[in-house]
Amino acid sequence: MALLALGLDPCSLLGLVFFQLLLLLLSPATTMDSGKGPMPRVKYYAGDGRRALSFFHQKGLRDFDTLLLSSDGNTLYVGAREAILALNIQDPGVPRLKNMISWPASDRKKSECALKKKNNETQCFNFIRVLVSFNDTHLYACGTFAFSPACTFIGLQDSHLLPILEDKVTEGKGQSPFDPAHKHTAVLVDGMLYSGTMNNFLGSEPILMRTLGSQPVLKTDTFLRWLHPDASFVAAIPSTQVVYFFFEETASEFDFFERLHTSRVARVCKNDVGGEKLLQKKWTTFLKAQLLCAQEGQLPFNVIRHAVLLPAEAPSVPRIYAVFTSQWQVGGTRSSAVCTFSLTDIERVFKGKYKELNKETSRWTTYRGHETDPRPGSCSVGPSSDKALTFMKDHFLMDEQVVGAPLLVKSGVEYTQLAVETAQGLDGRSHLVMYLGTSTGSLHKAVLSGHSTAYLVEEIQLFPDPEPVHNLQLAPTQGAIFVGFSGGVWKVPRANCSVYESCVDCVLARDPHCAWDPESRICRLLSNPNLSSWKQDMERGNPEWACAHGPMGRSHRPQSRPQLIKEVLVVPNSILELPCPHMSALASYRWSHGKAAIPETSSAIYNGSLLLLPRDGVGGLYQCVATENGFSYPVVSYWVDSQDQPLAMDPELAGVPRERVEVPLTRVGGAAMAAPRSYWPHFLVVTVLLALVLSGALIILLASPLGALRARGKVQGCGTLPPGEKAPLSREQRQQPPKEHRTSASDMDTDNNHLGTEVA
Repeated sequence: MALLALGLDPCSLLGLVFFQLLLLLLSPATTMDSGKGPMPRVKYYAGDGRRALSFFHQKGLRDFDTLLLSSDGNTLYVGAREAILALNIQDPGVPRLKNMISWPASDRKKSECALKKKNNETQCFNFIRVLVSFNDTHLYACGTFAFSPACTFIGLQDSHLLPILEDKVTEGKGQSPFDPAHKHTAVLVDGMLYSGTMNNFLGSEPILMRTLGSQPVLKTDTFLRWLHPDASFVAAIPSTQVVYFFFEETASEFDFFERLHTSRVARVCKNDVGGEKLLQKKWTTFLKAQLLCAQEGQLPFNVIRHAVLLPAEAPSVPRIYAVFTSQWQVGGTRSSAVCTFSLTDIERVFKGKYKELNKETSRWTTYRGHETDPRPGSCSVGPSSDKALTFMKDHFLMDEQVVGAPLLVKSGVEYTQLAVETAQGLDGRSHLVMYLGTSTGSLHKAVLSGHSTAYLVEEIQLFPDPEPVHNLQLAPTQGAIFVGFSGGVWKVPRANCSVYESCVDCVLARDPHCAWDPESRICRLLSNPNLSSWKQDMERGNPEWACAHGPMGRSHRPQSRPQLIKEVLVVPNSILELPCPHMSALASYRWSHGKAAIPETSSAIYNGSLLLLPRDGVGGLYQCVATENGFSYPVVSYWVDSQDQPLAMDPELAGVPRERVEVPLTRVGGAAMAAPRSYWPHFLVVTVLLALVLSGALIILLASPLGALRARGKVQGCGTLPPGEKAPLSREQRQQPPKEHRTSASDMDTDNNHLGTEVA
């Protein structure tokens, strides 16, 4: 009678019980936070068809480590293991090989490398480490050459590479590292090569060196310890009168912390010719300063990984953008940051006070003595005096720090490479776009609009197996960025506008390269910023304002009218699954049932999908509503109907396109979903588990009375007494054995039970 009063028959009640048990089994585990900081709005895994990438590889070649873009932007030169390639990137799609030349290490060098205990399968090769454009007819390349660095000029003919002549190969010590694993940097300025690398086989002698050109060869002084033996160079950036080197090393001025890493910027003048008596063939203008990238209240990001220069039009000042990590792990994960430095601030620090080493206390203090004129280390014309050179030997460290402004801070990720550009939006403003390579083989696209912090538009997993991104080459004329790794070269279009299928999604992405075309109703690549009819809102990402018909104010009023209704027919004796595609990781999702609440007793949400148990009253309109940036909109709309009792469509939904679908769905709005799943295996599992539980409970209930009767029978003498005992012992008669007593092997009965040695 109670079941009838509730309106449920026994079969329906049993179905509800099994449905709730099924939900308990399907409850997803609590997911951990993937890291603090901005989250990529869209993530593409390796092989995702929604993000079309082009991949070039060459059979028999490995380690595509060095990339160089030609002056016209149509050819990409690639330095691989023992080979150099020229790729045609002008045509869309996969880069096409123009030609390739081999440059292997000699057999004698490889034998010597193996005798020095190096691996002849992974290390004793010629890894190309320097590849620069010398002029219109020649490239200049250097390689490890089996731990014997070598350099050569490579001729060009119509962007094709000419073969290397053996008599043109020269020693490359100080220009290329010995070990392919060592970091290095090189830049060609006015026909002269400025390089930072390791200068010996052991990798304990860092050097900044200038070669080629008409100026004398100069290098840092190893004896004066201008550089710490573990210095690691990441970038070389030329300016008007100087060349800046960015690197990290163990700090010598901080004696309160053992092996504290610090990031540096060093400076040498282009017109430096070395000293006449002192510092002969050595830099006389070498200075270095500390780079500080830190967020207030947090440990500093003290390890620099890469740096690039973004030239600016007057009156703006050129700025340096660099990625940093920290030598400390907070919460078991590493963190990364992108900081920007003004060239004006860097120049001001190098014009400030020096530090000097107090030889009595072995501490670095601020130098407060008199300075000569011209200032030591300045790019003055003419040779410096011996007094000034003596001063420069010990006063190469600047007192003030170069403080950077953090633009992006994110934990749980290590950024290794950086490429930057500016993109002009429909509002006529320039927006900074950063491409960040990670230590696990992913590429992040970050955008900085106005003076706010940067946000991540997307994350692309490039490599199926995790490996660090070692280089990035931006090709603006081709609208792509190239990534070289161990197996080949990836060509990544810098924008993926076609994935945004609605005006709302296109505007919410806030990608300066994309805008909504209302005529074709497609999110297109923005090639001309003077398209007044296209829609974009980089400032706030407000679809209600950008996607409205006619002039409207900036409002965050929710949009409830669906664009398409999917009609679903209830299948008897089944559980309906209504999928909701999560197109944005920044949005929150909820389900609505018309103007009524979702029936809790016959529905649940699993992995974003709505599970429904067909019952009376569950039909009607179901919508998955996303809320992002304060704006709510329906992602997908379903009309659930019954074949036996069809429902009339709401008059407010008249005119909305409809289509009949079957659930579980395999595609929603063009976005790939999971394959259809059947819950009958789960149903059978629940049934078996329930049967086992009931059987176990029954066995326990039956076993308890039998055990009590059996024990009672033994006490009354019905059981067999153990050998040696004539009568059962009561609790009062039994005495406790001494604590010091140890049971021997002879005190064990046939059932391995301990028997007391003393009986009262």
